[in-house]
Amino acid sequence: MKQPLVRPLDRNATPEAADMASFYEETLGFTPNSLFTMMHRPRIAKAFLEMNQAVMENKGRVTSALKRQLAYLSSMTAGCRYCEAHAVRAAVRYGSEEDKLQHIWEYKTYPAFTDAERAVFDLAIAASSIPNGVTDELAEEMRQHWDEGEIVEILGVIALFGYLNRWNDSMGTQLEEPAADDGNHYLAQKGWSRGKHQY
Repeated sequence: MKQPLVRPLDRNATPEAADMASFYEETLGFTPNSLFTMMHRPRIAKAFLEMNQAVMENKGRVTSALKRQLAYLSSMTAGCRYCEAHAVRAAVRYGSEEDKLQHIWEYKTYPAFTDAERAVFDLAIAASSIPNGVTDELAEEMRQHWDEGEIVEILGVIALFGYLNRWNDSMGTQLEEPAADDGNHYLAQKGWSRGKHQY
């Protein structure tokens, strides 16, 4: 794309934009351009922020690091370069081990991953595919490792990133430099680039 579909608002354009920006300063170290495009309609941005907080809230064994790792796999499956970089940046900031991030696409056989994590990643890829690839076998594997509340948390992350993947790939949202740096560090060797998200 030659330019984003919609230009993001300036963070100080409205009081709501300035308030919402502060939440993301903690999670990513900057406020994403995606939020500032949503801020053209503040209710959408506010609803997204509430959903993001609810989905990423920790209730137990589904850790912050695991949520960001599965968000990366979901975004990679959907093909959103912007969200891949954001998810891997958040994974680093929320405690993912470098070893796991460097070998996440080898999760089926790499010894650092547990069977429970493998089930989550299988679900993330199947649920993010079109057509949807979730089967009875995948569902049963999830039930062996996770309770119903945990499965809801996990699918919540996949669905949240489904929204973000569509939003950012369709908008052609410009990728911020800190996320691009992490994308280059962790993902470039697997073929990642900024793609349409660079202007």
